[in-house]
Amino acid sequence: MAFAEQRDKIEDYVKLGISEGGGVICGGSRPDTGLGGFFGSPTVFVDTDNSMRICQEEIFGPVVTVLPFDTEAEVVRLANDTTYGLAAGIWTRDLARAHRFAGALDAGTVWINTYRAMSPMSPRSGFKSSGLGVEHGTEVLREYTRLKSVWVNTSEEPAGDPFVLRS
Repeated sequence: MAFAEQRDKIEDYVKLGISEGGGVICGGSRPDTGLGGFFGSPTVFVDTDNSMRICQEEIFGPVVTVLPFDTEAEVVRLANDTTYGLAAGIWTRDLARAHRFAGALDAGTVWINTYRAMSPMSPRSGFKSSGLGVEHGTEVLREYTRLKSVWVNTSEEPAGDPFVLRS
């Protein structure tokens, strides 16, 4: 992590996940790298449900929760059952399924069989409580402009009926 405070926040989430009943199948501790710095082990939680904070909040660290599901509709409902919607990743061999999911997910960016692929030519933004406006692409120009129309009558004649449309 970039800062000790972020590492400590992630460690607090791991402790919280365990206290909420989640099971850690790998990671969950600070590795002894001998390098200094702010490292955290990639952590995988199982035995979770979508009401747990580790499933509902943005941890911004190497922590993943595994939620079981039976149907496509159920997994979409679980994925969308959050106040956040910055990004989502879909891993599948079935591209038709991937496109169905991508359309159904409340996320500003959806990656299919990749993650964190970005280009300054492609706009992105978050949904719900995620993200701050639009970044990149020509769409971002709208974030920095205000539309205004100004009409000026340059005729010296008296103004006409304002309710008659003129070109």
